[in-house]
Amino acid sequence: MLASRKGGSHAEESAEVEVLFANMEKMRGLTRKIQGSLNRLDQSGKAVQEAVGPIYGNTQRLQTANKNIDRVIEAIERVQAPRDQTNREEHIIQAGPRNGDLRDYMASLDRSTQTLSELKRSNLRANQTAIGDLSALIKYGTKQLEDVFRDLLREASAYPVDPLEYVVKNKLFPVLPSDKASTLRLIHQHISESSSTLQEGREASTQRIYAEIRGEFIMNSLRTLAMSTLTSVKKKSPDAIYQQGTNGIGIYAQGLEGLVSAEYESLCPIFPRDDWARVITATCQPALGEFSKTLRELNGHIQKNLLTDCFLAFEVVGVVSALSLRLETKTMELKHLIADSVKPIRETAKASLGKLLEDTRTRVNTLVALPMDGAAVPVTSDTMTRLHNMAAYLEPLASIMRSLGPGGWTSQSGASFDVGADGKKLFADYAAETIDTLLQNLEGKARLLLKGKSLQGVFLANNVAIVDRMVRSEDLRPLLKGLGGKIDAWRKKSTAMYMEAWREPSAFLLDVQYTNRSRPQSGGGALDSAALIKSLGSKEKDAIKEKFKNFNTSFDELVSRHKSYKMERDVRIQLGREVQSILEPLYGRFWDKYHEIDKGKGKYVKYDKNVLGSTLASLAS
Repeated sequence: MLASRKGGSHAEESAEVEVLFANMEKMRGLTRKIQGSLNRLDQSGKAVQEAVGPIYGNTQRLQTANKNIDRVIEAIERVQAPRDQTNREEHIIQAGPRNGDLRDYMASLDRSTQTLSELKRSNLRANQTAIGDLSALIKYGTKQLEDVFRDLLREASAYPVDPLEYVVKNKLFPVLPSDKASTLRLIHQHISESSSTLQEGREASTQRIYAEIRGEFIMNSLRTLAMSTLTSVKKKSPDAIYQQGTNGIGIYAQGLEGLVSAEYESLCPIFPRDDWARVITATCQPALGEFSKTLRELNGHIQKNLLTDCFLAFEVVGVVSALSLRLETKTMELKHLIADSVKPIRETAKASLGKLLEDTRTRVNTLVALPMDGAAVPVTSDTMTRLHNMAAYLEPLASIMRSLGPGGWTSQSGASFDVGADGKKLFADYAAETIDTLLQNLEGKARLLLKGKSLQGVFLANNVAIVDRMVRSEDLRPLLKGLGGKIDAWRKKSTAMYMEAWREPSAFLLDVQYTNRSRPQSGGGALDSAALIKSLGSKEKDAIKEKFKNFNTSFDELVSRHKSYKMERDVRIQLGREVQSILEPLYGRFWDKYHEIDKGKGKYVKYDKNVLGSTLASLAS
């Protein structure tokens, strides 16, 4: 039974194995069929690829060709577009800016300029002809705009202004109207852009045109002032001293400044800031050239009349130097041009300082006679008047003297320039040297031509008084207050010379004092002249009488001489008081002792103390 169960189990397993093998055989057959199908499909794919491949390649080439054709068409259109654009703009530009709206004309020129820029960037050989044509069209259009720019400026500059009217009435000088300035600015901008695109490598022509037209306008406006400046310098008398303000240079400078300032205000809205200095300099060149020419002619006149018209040189230096500083804000170039124009006159002004000193010395030394009454000579007042006139030009003079340095007005001086030097002190030094030169030479001339120290002293004192009076004048006092000591020294010297003659009568009033003799006194303690005379011997009495007689003679002569002299009022007062202060005490003492010598008869004692005092007092009146 067990054996039968084992046998049945084995039979079942065998059956399952057979079924498995049968399925595997079916799977192999199916795999073979699938492989065969794949092989056939692969063969079919290759056949399809071989058939379709050429068609796909042709399609890609056709797509590339189409793209290239589109690009060529676009390129042709781009090449054709500027030509079409040129044709459209040419009609507007050739018509000119005056036959239509100016802004439309400039817009057309702008479009043409933009097109030219694009053509140059394309770098296509086919565009070279178009570039040439368009460049020529833009140049033509720019030239037309230049003509409009020029015409607008000529219209605004047709009539010169009268600067004198604006200066005298203190009115602002006229500027270009704002509407014209606005139009001029637009034209300048378009011409500048066109010039840049054309690569001409030069400044916009509008700057040159502006400088030419407005420069001529300024020059013509100033022509009358230039002529009047030269006319007003003519002298009616060769010896006439130039009077401040009589020449037209001050008005001329104000007119120039007003026109330049107005022109600067006019051009600023038209041109870029970087161009302002260049344009105003170019514009003002003609007027500044005429200004320099006028100054050169003035300088020639001054050099021919140096001693009388050097003051005009001082005035010109002051006026022009101040003008150059005021115009410094406009442009440094203008400042330098104006400063350079006055250099010749400045050198003449420098030279005049030494010439004036030499003239003072020469005028004194060439005197062949001096006033016999001791009066001052004209050279003194003339010299001091020069200093007085020079004080009116202190600012330019200070600048000139600083450039010469202390004492630099003499050729022997080795002075150096000191920009920080005190101009007032330098003027005071120059005045002191002038006064010393004058008085030293006058003293020497007096010793040579005048007889007697008394007359010499009066002469010198009169001249010193005139000097002192001028130094104390309102204009000179603040500048020359340090010269008081120098003038006092000259005054003392002249007084000492004059007092030499008064030594003689003073000497007659000196007597010998005998210490071993008692002096008779009156009851009140006063000197008793009668008792004193009584105590003298006859020889001593005769000597006293002789002293009185000699005193009277000498005194009367000197009083007469004193009154015959022509003295400045303060000199007469000063010298009279000096005589009185010395002689009156001496005579009073002598009279107190010896007036009883003639017992009141007046034979020897001509003057009592009161009469003498009155006589001496009259010397100062």
